[in-house]
Amino acid sequence: MKRAIPVVVLSIAGLVPVWLYQPSSGTSTAQATTTAPSTSSSGTSGTNVVTTTTIDTEKGPVQLQVTFDGTKITAVKLLQQPDHPQTTAAVPKLIAETLEAQSADIDTVSGATITSDAYKESLQAAIDDNAKAASASPSASASEASSQTVDGSALSTEKGPVQVQVTFSGTKITAVKMLQQPNHPQTTAAVPVLVAETLEAQSADIDTVSGATITSEAYKESLQAAIDARG
Repeated sequence: MKRAIPVVVLSIAGLVPVWLYQPSSGTSTAQATTTAPSTSSSGTSGTNVVTTTTIDTEKGPVQLQVTFDGTKITAVKLLQQPDHPQTTAAVPKLIAETLEAQSADIDTVSGATITSDAYKESLQAAIDDNAKAASASPSASASEASSQTVDGSALSTEKGPVQVQVTFSGTKITAVKMLQQPNHPQTTAAVPVLVAETLEAQSADIDTVSGATITSEAYKESLQAAIDARG
């Protein structure tokens, strides 16, 4: 059964950081091996919460959840820790040093060496995972920024309205969607041909589809308007 969650407040460099400390009960184990910590993460905007895999020590399991604001460590929570008085006393010190140092380069707590080492290893894994997520974000943002969807002008023809919506990746046309088109079998057959030619030509300089001349001309005009409107 989990213990109640005490809130520990320490004054560090004039600031008063508050961290969550929620030990999970762990039982002693005869295992002396430590599994390499892989990590999983989830986050939105500049906040990233990283949960590490469990490290099994001879004293019991150690698992962290670290919250980052960008690259800054804002909170550390023990999801699992050895059920031992020395560990209970050591954890607040380890978290306080982490928030001050902003790294895993912190001192081992005397009397809780095994827990301290597992904590630092798990913390470093979380820091590495956050750095990878941060380095990947600009690329994703750049890709999203370069993608643009533009509606072409709506044209009225004797067959019916025609309007296209064009998606660009940079300057490349990646998709064309008909927002409006005449309800006519020849138009229905012509549209896939017009779209295929557009994607190949990457312009409005395409052939008119035989039997759907009016729709084709309106399609090309709406397409050109979208190309011209692209930022």
